[in-house]
Amino acid sequence: MATIAFIGLGNMGSPMVANLLKAGHRVQVFDLQQAAVQGAAEKGAVPATSAVEAVQQAQVVISMLQSGTQVDSLYVSGPTPLFDHLPAGTLVIDCSTIDAATARATAAQALTHGLEFVDAPVSGGVAGAEAGTLTFIVGGSEAQFAKAKPVLQQMGKQVLHAGEHGAGQIAKACNNLLLAVQMAGTCEALNMGINNGLDPGVLSEIIKLSSGNNWVLQLYNPVPGVMDKVPASRGYQGGFLVKLMCKDLNLAMDLSRDSGSPVPMGAAARALFNLHQVAGHEELDFSSLFRLFRPTEGGK
Repeated sequence: MATIAFIGLGNMGSPMVANLLKAGHRVQVFDLQQAAVQGAAEKGAVPATSAVEAVQQAQVVISMLQSGTQVDSLYVSGPTPLFDHLPAGTLVIDCSTIDAATARATAAQALTHGLEFVDAPVSGGVAGAEAGTLTFIVGGSEAQFAKAKPVLQQMGKQVLHAGEHGAGQIAKACNNLLLAVQMAGTCEALNMGINNGLDPGVLSEIIKLSSGNNWVLQLYNPVPGVMDKVPASRGYQGGFLVKLMCKDLNLAMDLSRDSGSPVPMGAAARALFNLHQVAGHEELDFSSLFRLFRPTEGGK
């Protein structure tokens, strides 16, 4: 069992810490939100008053932040860069979803400090984090992947090697681009069925058994009351926030531009999510896009 420092205790980070604790690790945690630190401490984590304190004596450092700027500040450019406080050989796993360029630059800086760094963004949402069934998409060398895999397996069901540093971020951007398209298409199809007198639960089951079946219908239905234990059935609270989906779609658009890859459906999905965000729904789960199609009913 290892001593692990975990930085970032949001909707995803907190349940990931809980699974590391269940596996028997000593987990030292820090977050700017004291309530999140206290919540992790109540589950058995060791609270820290700073990121530097959290990494003391840790063999592994895991971060789960919201942007490339935050990752760069934490490890490299901030007032107390963590890379200056880690002994050579420390394994650093960044599970944030950020741009590939920042992931590569951070990995290069880690190398100059003798550290082992991988980018390992996740797929599976809050439910997957809670159940320990996340998919980790890892960018790094074969040796670094082999070193990180046993740790990530404590929090996820699948640990996949996408390629060298930054590859995990590219694969995650491709995945979330498609997820956004699936969610938008599922919302509009279910709304059309409702408008023509169909029960959304019945229609969902029909499509699930037909060629339109997809992950959203299987595990994340956007219509309130159709599926238990999903954000749609608790006022779209928790889950994967609209503002984070918009951020990820912007990352995908940057990749599209830089590689000359046409993404007309992805661009349409980004436009829909941006409209939804500026309408004041940025703190709701991304399945609340259904409200864009049924605003007069509040998504019901």
